[in-house]
Formats: sequence, structure tokens, C-alpha cells
Amino acid sequence: MAGIFKAYDIRGIYGDTLTDDIAHKIGRAIQTFLGCKRVVIGRDMRPHSQPLFDALSRGLLEQGADVIDLGLCSTPMSYYANKLLNADASVMITASHNPGPWNGFKICRAGAVPLSGATGILDIERIVNEGAYGPTPAAPGTLTAYDIRPDYIAHFRAFADIQSPLHILCDYANAMGIYEAGVFLGLPNLTVTPLFDTLDGTFPNHEANPLNTPTLASAQAAVRAGKYDFAACFDGDADRVGFLDETGAIIPMDMITALIAQTILKKNPGAHIFYDLRSSWAVRETIEEAGGIPHKSRVGHAFIKAQMREVGALFAGELSGHYYFRENSFAESSALAVLYIANLLSQSGKTLSQLIAPIRRYSASGEINSSVADADAVLARLRDRYSDAEISELDGLSFEYPDWWFNVRRSNTEPLIRLNLEAKTPAAMAARRDEVLALIRG
Repeated sequence: MAGIFKAYDIRGIYGDTLTDDIAHKIGRAIQTFLGCKRVVIGRDMRPHSQPLFDALSRGLLEQGADVIDLGLCSTPMSYYANKLLNADASVMITASHNPGPWNGFKICRAGAVPLSGATGILDIERIVNEGAYGPTPAAPGTLTAYDIRPDYIAHFRAFADIQSPLHILCDYANAMGIYEAGVFLGLPNLTVTPLFDTLDGTFPNHEANPLNTPTLASAQAAVRAGKYDFAACFDGDADRVGFLDETGAIIPMDMITALIAQTILKKNPGAHIFYDLRSSWAVRETIEEAGGIPHKSRVGHAFIKAQMREVGALFAGELSGHYYFRENSFAESSALAVLYIANLLSQSGKTLSQLIAPIRRYSASGEINSSVADADAVLARLRDRYSDAEISELDGLSFEYPDWWFNVRRSNTEPLIRLNLEAKTPAAMAARRDEVLALIRG
């Protein structure tokens, strides 16, 4: 079991680090830790998601919890089911964008509040390792089934306001975006052309990860060969989505955060909006210009959702392509992200590249990873060199100057330092990037 209990979920290679026996123990441990009586469980299309469901649910049932089997669904659908069905907990069986041999569990409390390493995953690991399960009740729990898709689709379709015809491409990567897209398929004024729309947990065409830009090559080629207003490219469990404009160009995910904020704020002036601290200055500026109240967030869905709940934020966007909405218990809905972009585009009379152009105000490095032997020494060196900056410790270290800024964070799982840097001109960005990287890699 070494290494499968991670910062935000439980994840391993099926049959190796994650087995049916371990899943059974994790089921017992979840009930022991949360004391849950009613648990909803969804799963993705990987061939081992079904046996993992069988084992996990058996452990929960043995501990007296009632299990509601959602069957195949997207991760956003599992969050929606958590609240709709008044569950005490939910589990999504998925390894998200990881390759086919991987699988895992995303676990939430009632209200789709996620468990992280600090708020329960490590406790579950301890219970499993020690066999410290609660007492076995006289009667096991019950197992029932519920198809959450019609409820989810009906709820989020209500946000559609597509006022002129659009034609979009959707790259489903043979994964759960096929189900997530039920929200917008068949809507008036929206034509959807699918790419890789057969469920296949071996990912025969490409990895389901829109952050890995080579995986977008098929969608880019299709957009350039056809005539589309934009493309949406989903990850494996459809809690992330990347976008291409009408030319096939990749749109940075913080730019999508700014656009969605604009359309939300049209109807909700004064709303609180979060953006992750790696995002461009332009995101904060766009939120302010649209009449919203911007807030920086830490990186990681558990942190962002907690910060959103504290102020009742309507929306948050993360540089990794997670888009969070109060309408889904402060959790992701990539279908709603697609709808908001479609709404905005259809009402603007502009192309997506034209809508993005005013927000591309600065030059960003993108996230750059560096392997380091001593992360503490690197961070101390940077703090000393840039001591005259405005320094924040919200997540890692952020250094801000009038004409450039950068953030450095440790990886949760690897001996890496992650750098994100932005400046007002491409030349300044390149010079500052190289300067900071030289200090990191020392």
C-alpha cells in the first residue's frame, strides 16, 4: 500500500499497489473514520473500476453503511449526487488523467466536502494499516442503484443561454466526458462534433489529460481541418476541461477563468470569484473590471473549495483546468464551464480568440519544474535574493514587483520545485525566468 494515500486522493496501479483486498479494507476504513450511514459511489470506465466498486462497497456494507451505486458517471456527477441524495459521504472510483493501469478513490464527506491528506486520507491509511475498524454491526448495509445522469443533466442545462448558432468539437479521450457532455448535447443553437466518443479505459487514442499539450494534437488537427467555434477537451473523469479557440490554438486555462468570471458577473455583480495564485494578473483585473471581488486561492481542489465556502464564492478557476461552481456544492462541473463559454461566445458576436485577446496582457512562463536536492535551501536562497519584493506564503512563496512576479512551490510527491512567472513584456519574462531558474537550479 506504500504511496497510494496521497494529498488529495487514493491512487495506485491496479493489481499492484491497489488491489481488491486493499479496496475492501479502505471501504471499512472510510465508514470507520466518517461514521457514514449513506454513501454514494460512482466509477469511471476503466476495466478494473467495477471490481474495485465491488470490493469497496463490500467493506462499507460490512460496516453497516448503505451504498447507492451510481454506476458509470463523471466525477462532477458524483459530487452532485452527494448533495442531491443527502449522502453522508461519496466516493468516485477513478484515476483521473493517469494511464490505464491506474485507479483510485476520490472521497468526500456530506455536501461534497473533499477529504485531503490532512483532513482524512492519512487517517484512513492509519486505520487500514492498524486494522482499527469499528465494530461490525449485526446487520449489514443495503445496496441500491441510482442513475444520477438525468438529474445532473437537467440541472445544468438550465444555465444554457446560447443565442446564436455555434459548432463545437469535443474530444472525450474515450473517457467520462462522454457522459458529462449530456448536459449540452441537443441544445438549441449548439452543434457538437465528437472525437473519441467510445468508452475505453485503456485510452487507445491518447492520454486523457488536457494539461499535457501533445494530447491535444488530434483536436487541434480536427479544428484546423473543419470549421468550429471552439473545442473542449476533457480529462479522464471529466472534472477538468481544456479549450482550443477557432484556430486550434490552446487557450491558457487562467484565461478561461477570466472569461467565465465575466459571464457570471453579468448576472451577479459583486460576486466573490477565486483564481489560483499561479494565474495571470489579468484574471484579477478582469474580475474587478466586471464588477466582481477577486480572491487568490491556494493550488489544489480541497483548498480552493474550502476557501470558496468561507465567503460563498460563486466560481473559482484553477490553472490546471478545474472550474468550480457554487451550483455544484463548490465543486467542479466541466459541462457548466463549456456552457458558460458557449453562452458568452454566442452573445458576443466575436470569435473566441477575439474575446481572449484583451486578456492576454502579459507574458507568462507556464509552469516549469526543476529537480532539486534541497528544496529548503532553494527557497531560502530565493527569499534572500528577492527580499525587497512583496512576499506571500499563501502557497509556497510568491514574490511580486510592479512589473513582474513569480511563485515557487514544492511538489507534493516528487523532489521538484515548480515555478510560475509573469512579466509585462515577453523580453522581461524571458530574462526574469532565466534569472530565477539559475537560482533554483544553482
